[in-house]
Amino acid sequence: MSDYHSFTTDDAMRFADEHSDWFGEHSRLSCEKLGEDSLNLVFRVSNDKGRSLIVKQALPYAYCVGESWPLTIDRARIEAEVLLKHGKLCPELTVEVLHYDVTQAAILTEDLKEYRMLRDELVAAKQFPQLAEQLASYLANTLYYTSDFALTGPNKKQQVGRFLNADMCLITEDLSFTDPYCNHERNNITPELRTAAQQLWHDDALQAEVAQLKADFLSKPQALLHGNLHSSSIFINDDNCKVIAAGFGFYGPMGFDIGNVLASLLLNYIGHTGLTEDVGHRQQHQQFLLEQISALWHQFDSSFKQLMAQECREPMLQNTAYQQRFISQIFADALGYAGCELIRRVVGMAHVADLEQISNKTLRTECEHKALKLGRQLIMQRRELANIEQVLTMLSYLE
Repeated sequence: MSDYHSFTTDDAMRFADEHSDWFGEHSRLSCEKLGEDSLNLVFRVSNDKGRSLIVKQALPYAYCVGESWPLTIDRARIEAEVLLKHGKLCPELTVEVLHYDVTQAAILTEDLKEYRMLRDELVAAKQFPQLAEQLASYLANTLYYTSDFALTGPNKKQQVGRFLNADMCLITEDLSFTDPYCNHERNNITPELRTAAQQLWHDDALQAEVAQLKADFLSKPQALLHGNLHSSSIFINDDNCKVIAAGFGFYGPMGFDIGNVLASLLLNYIGHTGLTEDVGHRQQHQQFLLEQISALWHQFDSSFKQLMAQECREPMLQNTAYQQRFISQIFADALGYAGCELIRRVVGMAHVADLEQISNKTLRTECEHKALKLGRQLIMQRRELANIEQVLTMLSYLE
């Protein structure tokens, strides 16, 4: 780290100009610091012709907290390499990395200024009929082609080692699987939810299941995950979506990425009880979400099974009974991790706009209780739920 220094706007401009030919000669460049990333410095570098790129630099600590929360800058390398690998497997759905510098922990990417953050769009009840199909394609391809089905044993093990991401995984391990289930100072709990949170802290049966999910997160390196695949890490326009921000990437259980996506849609479904006053509009948007949740799993299931049937390299893993068992386990894991995400977004450190932007305090509390209830049900019943339709039926009983 001897040559490392945190970027100024001038540094970001030089970095973007030196490592791309996007701006052309005789361009006048400008740079603004963006406040859209809680862990890193992010800059938009633009020229006088309207072209722009994004520069992202990892600091040796969490940007949102300061030096009291140290982090390794190697996370920038991991993020860049995850995005590059996923970009090769799914180029149309992954933000393009143009360059990254290991010494300066800096990444240069395309600017998705014609896209919008998916979470913001869903909170505003915007609908994208192609969303499930695109995300299912991203998940199926990135998870399959970085797994034992597609890689040789030695290659897979080498990749697992290359993408060890201890600092960032520890954040997930604490915030998703530990803090919400104890009286931790990092938790962000409203007075109205204090009793519900205390019930979580004393729910031994639930904690046993969360312990199993955490143990799998720690020890099941099935595929190269994005690691933080919620609706704030997905940008979208009317035709396409792109995944960004893979700083939590590592080799882990496939169901974790899938579960985070499902949880984002489920949180939005629950939140619109308080976000959208017009009953007809609310029901129409929630029906859209139900259709997307169903389509997401069915299309992932179909695509992944087809890849296993047609492209599996390992002879023993070609067994069809094993493959069916494997996909069933992914489904159960996804539901469990979705449940953990629902719970931590209500009583954990980091909340989400889907619930936070509900202006009516009573309605917000009702929605938060529903999210906690559904989260617990998904965790506890994940092995018994045979299909995604049963999950959707559970939503009807929350009303």
